[in-house]
Amino acid sequence: MTTWLAITRTDVADYVNTLLLVYLVLIFIRILTSWIPRMPYNRYLAAFLKFVSDVTDPYLNLFRRIMPPVRMGPGALDLSPIVATFVLIIVGQIVVNLVQG
Repeated sequence: MTTWLAITRTDVADYVNTLLLVYLVLIFIRILTSWIPRMPYNRYLAAFLKFVSDVTDPYLNLFRRIMPPVRMGPGALDLSPIVATFVLIIVGQIVVNLVQG
């Protein structure tokens, strides 16, 4: 007897929700690594951090154009990842709810 697996709308919504969660974690990692003054010497860690940067920077740069970093003494305070995270959460939940029906 052959059983067919049907993909339901709930399955697709769960998948989209999981992708959004993974992307939010990558953004959080990118925010934390922006505080590191230099890249690590471990080549595997450096490759992972480059991957995180390459994946998240195009999305974050959209918000950095709108909200440039605020100069505070010798450094700058970048508030754009906070706004980008809120927008991603809100739009992501709208998409998930639309997929679920």
